[in-house]
Amino acid sequence: MTALDLVITPMGALFRGRRLPCTVGRGGIVAASAKREGDGATPAGVHRLVGMLYRPDRLERPADWALPIGPSDLWSDDPRDEDYNLMVRAPHRFSHERLRRPDPMYDLVILTDWNWPHAEPGRGSAIFIHQWRRPGAPTAGCIGLSRRDLHWIAPRITHQTRLIVRL
Repeated sequence: MTALDLVITPMGALFRGRRLPCTVGRGGIVAASAKREGDGATPAGVHRLVGMLYRPDRLERPADWALPIGPSDLWSDDPRDEDYNLMVRAPHRFSHERLRRPDPMYDLVILTDWNWPHAEPGRGSAIFIHQWRRPGAPTAGCIGLSRRDLHWIAPRITHQTRLIVRL
């Protein structure tokens, strides 16, 4: 573990010397080998941060490497899709999640390498770091942070930053 890592524990997130409240999946934190599609769990382990997406109509670019979310941007969450666990564009015939949501939850999204870029069907789709619904409300398996903390973290991430999720 280094000072650049974002560490998630059952007690919260640690980043750059700060302890931040966070939420994890409704299924809790599970060993990566036990992670399954639809279980609502957050996989333990060391994950790379591989991208950052943001809503340019709602906020300024949070980091120079962040990419804008467009109106037709989706995320495939259907294991039958050849583009499973990848960003796709509408229209898309397989099950997917809209990245441009009416609520602010995906205004800023940090992408991890969970089951990416060559997804194994059944292991679960993307683990994002995004804004929580409200304090203490679990996610579907992602990491949720307050808007303020997420916006503080985003410009401080480097290519060496890892997401470390501990049981």
